[in-house]
Amino acid sequence: MKLGGVVLEQTIFQHMQVVRGITEKSILQIPEELADIVPTGFTNNIRWNFGHIAYIQEKLVFGVSGEKMTLPEAYEVFFSAGTKPADWIGTPPSLAEISGELIGQKQRITDYLSENLRKTLPEPFTNKAGITFHTLGETFLFSFYHEALHMETIKRVYRAIKN
Repeated sequence: MKLGGVVLEQTIFQHMQVVRGITEKSILQIPEELADIVPTGFTNNIRWNFGHIAYIQEKLVFGVSGEKMTLPEAYEVFFSAGTKPADWIGTPPSLAEISGELIGQKQRITDYLSENLRKTLPEPFTNKAGITFHTLGETFLFSFYHEALHMETIKRVYRAIKN
């Protein structure tokens, strides 16, 4: 059974590489001048969505387990749930800065979670959708869904801007 667990964990980390690879490729294709446009019908822009992916991933892996979150503090101010560009005070990170954080985050997550996927959270975490998680593996797997949702939103915002 141990072998099966190891193979499953390797598959999970490979999946993270695929999901994050899509995100990393996408952020490089967005011109900085389009990143802050909020089209009619949307609340957030492309920059917010990429920053939000990084912030929530950090929270779902490190924050909920009581570990230190190492993203710059500005990420919480600009990109946490419930924030929006219309309320921003100051200058948010550039797309290049967000891209760098997304890339670096992959290795930090792999290093930390390779021994901790089954780790029980200090206390159960319930997200805004009412889903309760008890282990780091559960929050980590949910983060793939979250990232995909925001990647779809980024595509929709980009199409709205281009049209």
